[in-house]
Formats: sequence, structure tokens, C-alpha cells
Amino acid sequence: MDAQFDATGEVALVTGACGALGSATVAEFAAAGATVAACDVVDADGDDSLLDPDAHDAVSFYRADFTDETAVSETVDAVVSEHGGLDYLINVAGTWRGGDPVDETDADQFDLLFGVNLRTAFLATKHALAHLRESDAGGAVVSVSARSGLEGGEGDALYRATKAGVRILTESVAAENRGRVRANCVMPSVLDTPANREMMDPSDDWVDPAEVARVMQFLCSDAAAPTSGAAVPVYGEA
Repeated sequence: MDAQFDATGEVALVTGACGALGSATVAEFAAAGATVAACDVVDADGDDSLLDPDAHDAVSFYRADFTDETAVSETVDAVVSEHGGLDYLINVAGTWRGGDPVDETDADQFDLLFGVNLRTAFLATKHALAHLRESDAGGAVVSVSARSGLEGGEGDALYRATKAGVRILTESVAAENRGRVRANCVMPSVLDTPANREMMDPSDDWVDPAEVARVMQFLCSDAAAPTSGAAVPVYGEA
């Protein structure tokens, strides 16, 4: 069964838009007809960016640090002002650090991971909710948790804790906004990205970021109307 999504006339804000998953998400929503506000702390034309904002006429890029509440508030307000509203928030911004046990982990790593992985999702959601509640399409938030956030493990406790936090934040937002805004998250494992290919031997079990982006698109669609507060596995056979 083929799934086709039509987001014509709808506005989506995507954080972490210059990364592998973020850029794939921007491309999928734009291809479905949405106006996409692609947001990231780095330049879209930087060496590390995978985003091509010129590939779709409906993509606008906003450079902003989503760990900074003032920057988040100003960016969300700018998106709403320039595009007439906000229908979907896709919290993709995130990073991974690990390798050391807790007693050997620098405290600065705590600040980095909780800032990028959890604070960005919290602030973006906080400032988007009022606008999402006004959406004619039925506002939706989709955030990126992780399979590893389901349990503890060795060497990356802080990353796991932040991704568990994203899941709990999602469930709480869903509970607080029943009947007004749906909130769900996806839980990837290892994605097939350039960075992961540099660090590890590629595996057929890895999931293409575009496939995860389509699941997030589904969670924003009418097809997922009864779904809120869910943590959806997107790790395939991994």
C-alpha cells in the first residue's frame, strides 16, 4: 500500500534541519506541499550542512540557537508572522556523545546533551503550542527520542537520559493538550548517515533517514488522528 501525504497550505517548523534526519524531514514535508521553516544553529550553506534550502521554493531557513529561549521565541514568532500560522513542530535537533562511564564523564557533557537533546525540544514546544492550538489542520508535535532511551546501558548514560526525557516530555504534552494538539515521538536506533558511516561499518539493518521522516509525516497526518502520546519504534530490523 502506497502512502501519499498532502500538506498543501500547511506550515511545518523543523529544528536540526541541517543534519541528516532534519534535512530529510524538510525534504519530505516540502515534497508534500508544506511550507517548511528549516531551523538550525549552523548555516545552511556550511560545510557540515546536508540541507539544500534552494531545492524547494517552499523552504525558508532560519538560523537560531534553540537552546536560547529568546532566540526560540523570536524565531517561532517570525515563522508565524511570515507564513500565517504553524501547523506542525518537528523536534529533530540532537547530538550524541558517549564512551565513558558516569564517574568518568565530564560535567560539561551533561550540559551539552541536555541542552541540545532536551532543552531544544522543550523550548520549541513551549513557544509553538499556542500557535499549534490555532491550527486548522489540527496541530501536531513530533519529537525524536531514541531506542536507547528505553533502558540504561554502558558508556552513554547521559544520552540515554536525554532521550528518555524527550519521551516523557512528549507524553506530558499529549496529556496536557488532549483534543487540541497531538504529541508523539519516534525512536530510531542507528540511522544510515554520513557521520555514522565514518564511525562504523555500514549495515543493511540501518534505517534511511527519509524513512523516519515519512513516519513523522504520518504522525502529523489525519491518518494518525487517534494517536497522541505514542513513542513509535523506527529501527526496522536493527
